[in-house]
Amino acid sequence: MPESQELHVVFGAGQVGPVLARRLAAAGRAVRLVRRSARPVDLDGVELVRADAADPAAAAEAARGAAVLYHCMNPAYSTAVWAEQLPRIQRSLVAAAGKAGARLVVLDNVYALGRPGGRKLSEATPLAPCSRKGEIRARLAEELAEAVRHGDVRAATGRASDFYGPGGVMTQFGDRFWRPALAGKKIGGVVDPATPHTYHFIPDVAAGLAALGLDPQADGTFILPCHPAESTLALVARFAAALGRPIELGRIPPLLLRLLAFAMPILKEVDEMSYQWAERFELDDAKFRARFGELAVTRDEAARQTVAWAREAFGAPAAG
Repeated sequence: MPESQELHVVFGAGQVGPVLARRLAAAGRAVRLVRRSARPVDLDGVELVRADAADPAAAAEAARGAAVLYHCMNPAYSTAVWAEQLPRIQRSLVAAAGKAGARLVVLDNVYALGRPGGRKLSEATPLAPCSRKGEIRARLAEELAEAVRHGDVRAATGRASDFYGPGGVMTQFGDRFWRPALAGKKIGGVVDPATPHTYHFIPDVAAGLAALGLDPQADGTFILPCHPAESTLALVARFAAALGRPIELGRIPPLLLRLLAFAMPILKEVDEMSYQWAERFELDDAKFRARFGELAVTRDEAARQTVAWAREAFGAPAAG
């Protein structure tokens, strides 16, 4: 099969999968997007398949003929759900990739790395989780590394921190941020907005995963392309500049957050990860940039794209 007709199969149609599929199709590859939901996905030139990635037989069939598989699956943000579903999904996709003779590119976060302790987080940072969700991610990373050592699969892992950008409905900058922001109302955040923190722009995440998939020798772990850490306040100021009016960002006091968590379980899940804003939390993407060059768009352009998406997604008219 000519290189231009290589089949790349993306599992997951959430925040990153469709953006990745578009990028791969634009690079001239045949692309199949696999999702469990029947929710419509607007992707010209991409084959859409419904299948359960956790079902080994279904995953193997969906991966048939693939040169590269991409694991962009991320179940509901729940420790219990992750513990039950993520190992099944990864094992199923490792087996599917092995059966197809395909490389596996895995989208991961940095929960398994734990607290930075005054250092930048990189590919060399040892696994040292300090949360239940981080422990799950660490076990998955160790299991994948073992599968690679045994020759069951060839794999690359791309790690990213917290997302923002077009399509980021399940991020801190989803509807609970943008609806009040677009209405000129104060936003009650749940983390310290003054702490420097690496955020990953969703199109850069997709571009990074595509680069790993399109390079047959890019095995191992990479921090995906990102800008140096800046505070959440600075990021929101960029949004405000793109929006053309101020965005007032507050913070729910930690004690109140813990009390609210009794009525809203998702807040308990979020609070567990608040250590990431307790000190400077910065990722180092030097290894990725040394191999692939600069893929990240400018911070201001990322803010403009995010605001344009938010206006369209949440029904606010453009300024002027």
